[in-house]
Amino acid sequence: MNLYEHTIIARQDTSPGEIEQLTDKYSKIVEKNQGEIIKTENWGLINLSYLIKKNKKGSYIHFKIKGDGKMIIELEKNEALDKKLLRYLTVKVKKFDLETNYFSESSESEKKERVKNA
Repeated sequence: MNLYEHTIIARQDTSPGEIEQLTDKYSKIVEKNQGEIIKTENWGLINLSYLIKKNKKGSYIHFKIKGDGKMIIELEKNEALDKKLLRYLTVKVKKFDLETNYFSESSESEKKERVKNA
């Protein structure tokens, strides 16, 4: 079994209920193809570096997945057809970082402290 980090970017006008539906939809596709969702993170609405299909922002959803390549092919095939998504990216990793939450609501002083200690 391989380990993958998979991120999808939904359109900025996608409601929180639709984000939940997208998360469930793609989780079921992974499980149907003998994959396992280790962790799901909703990173929220983030500014894009450049316009994508006339959108300045996107709702990011990040999955940590254990499975094989066929499962990823099926997942990406379904995402390519989805009109609510702007982009998707899958990266194969050697191990998961389950400790760090990069998009948590922490104060600026905590962020500066982390950078100083790194």
